[in-house]
Parts: sequence; structure tokens; C-alpha cells
Amino acid sequence: MATSSFETQNDLHEFIIENDHPCVMAQSIVRGKNFTELSVEGIFDKEGIHNIYTALGRFVESTVSDKRQFSSFILHFKTPAVKSELEFETALWTLLDKLQTIDNAEWDSSVSANPADDNFSFSLHGTAFYIIGMHPHASRPARKTLEPMIVFNLHSQFETLREMNIYDSTRDRIRERDMEQNGSSNPMLDDFGNSSEAKQYSGRSVAANWKCPFQPIKN
Repeated sequence: MATSSFETQNDLHEFIIENDHPCVMAQSIVRGKNFTELSVEGIFDKEGIHNIYTALGRFVESTVSDKRQFSSFILHFKTPAVKSELEFETALWTLLDKLQTIDNAEWDSSVSANPADDNFSFSLHGTAFYIIGMHPHASRPARKTLEPMIVFNLHSQFETLREMNIYDSTRDRIRERDMEQNGSSNPMLDDFGNSSEAKQYSGRSVAANWKCPFQPIKN
């Protein structure tokens, strides 16, 4: 399924496989080449919004036939314009906001559109996504990449793991590996429904009173 115009795809393989990334799901997806990649000029580039939106629509369509085929959409930015974790967080939410303004579909009814809600998940093309941001200035090694990247994972895949009765074991293994490799597990991570996943998207450690800068235009 891997379809990429990104010139450094080998860097992705090195980051996930050769560096033994703690996320075993990411390793499985990269090893099986079950991902779609898109490269745009920069995270602040306005011209790429429609290209991103269209490519994500095609990705969603390609996953409809097999819900158990785990896959990801990986968005690369050629220009590492961000200079800090906070700047990346701002850019990520700005991008998601711009994508929702051109989306004609209703918000995925299986999740909440309110970023303060414990059941929040970002939705596009009527499909819920769990977002993972990565960039050169990330404090967590598992989020630290050579160039800014945003990974769109189908929220339904986590529900599939639950249906297969392997969600808890997969989650625990990832957290154990993170602890082993980095000395601690990501303090922002939590199970869906326990707290809003919005605080997890950028990878930055945020305070308990952090307020998501994103406001949905749909409910």
C-alpha cells in the first residue's frame, strides 16, 4: 500500500525499524509497507491543504474494504520550519483547523467533536483519526524526527484491536518498550475515553489545565 513521493523513505525505515521504535504497531505497518505517504513543502504552506485533504480522502476509501488491515497515512513536510515544541503544536492544530474548514462530511458519530471531551477524536471525511505529531525539536525520542511529520491513524483500528482482544496487551507492550528505551513512558498517553486524546497529538507535555487551540465548526 506504500505510495510515496517522499525522497527519504529510507529515513522512515531507519527511524521505525532500525532504531527499534517502541511502538510495535508502527513497526508492523512499516515492515508490511501498509502506509501511504504524502510530501508537501512546509507545515505552514497554504497551497498544500487541498492536496492533503484529497489524499486523505483516497486513503480513507482504500481502507474501507478491510478493517483489519492496519495502515497509516504519513504526512511529511520538506521544510522543517518549526523551531520548538510549542511552535509545532500551534502549526499542527492550525493545519487540522484548515482541513476541517474544507471538509463537507459530518463529524464521525462514534467520537466527540469537542476537544475538551474525553471521547474526542479528530474527524475528516466522516472518519475519526488519532493524530501523531513528530518533529526535530520533540522532547520524547519516539517523536523526534529529522523533519516535521504528522501521522493519521484510523481510530477504528484501535477498536478493532479491542474486538480482537489484544488492545490491552499491545498497549502495555508499547509502554513497557518506551520505558525500557527512554526511561519513562509518555505521561500524555491515556486510553480513549479516560481523557481527551487532543493533548496527545503534538507530543508536547502539557499541563492539566491545557486548553486545546482547536475549535470544531461541526458537532
